[in-house]
Amino acid sequence: MTTRDLEGWTVAFDLDGTLVETHRDLVGTLNRMLVKHGLPEAPMDSAAALIGGGARPMLQHGFERAGATWEEAHAPAVFEEFLADYVAHIADHSRPFDGVVETLERLAVRGAILCVATNKRTDLSEILLEKLDLTRHFAAIVGPDKVSARKPSGAHLIEAVRLAGGDPARAVMVGDAAPDTGAARDAGMPCIVCTFGYSPVPPAELGGTVLIDRFSEIESLVAAFAAQPAALAASNA
Repeated sequence: MTTRDLEGWTVAFDLDGTLVETHRDLVGTLNRMLVKHGLPEAPMDSAAALIGGGARPMLQHGFERAGATWEEAHAPAVFEEFLADYVAHIADHSRPFDGVVETLERLAVRGAILCVATNKRTDLSEILLEKLDLTRHFAAIVGPDKVSARKPSGAHLIEAVRLAGGDPARAVMVGDAAPDTGAARDAGMPCIVCTFGYSPVPPAELGGTVLIDRFSEIESLVAAFAAQPAALAASNA
């Protein structure tokens, strides 16, 4: 019989590069926008580093890297084109990373509350997670439009955890990039950093609490934090 030893604890997950490998669909949409505006495509692998801050920064950085001068007056129309194309192709190639579904199920069985805290807009996050049959795992899916400040502000994590019905003092962040580790530090939460994500900064330099190479490692780490409140407090100091 499984012990519900994680009851009262919340695990907040980033989305792109943490739960789901999304870069082929995001960069695919970016490249269609670049071609439409007479610009060269971004290489699929290198452009993955543009992901993490949300769709608008990705689009802006993509245009700038392609040699364009970004004109804010044109940004709204281009952004709407980007969103329409992305929604149409949001799950063409995007898939959960290995071990995601099994780990989420095990954490839930042990009593943990699960939520998503992402810089991806909430409606886009919900569409993607629903198409991948992941929505059922989360008590809340929280994009920047649902909170007072986006990552790397700790307010994003604190408010996401509360929206899920959890306690920010008993919460852990799982992410792959600087917005995640920055938000966790600001919120006083430990941060598990996935080395398989999209960070342009080496994962070891992000300032997270611990690095993982496989999603399946998360369960034991969350359990360790829950079992050792003193260690958790030290990681937040």
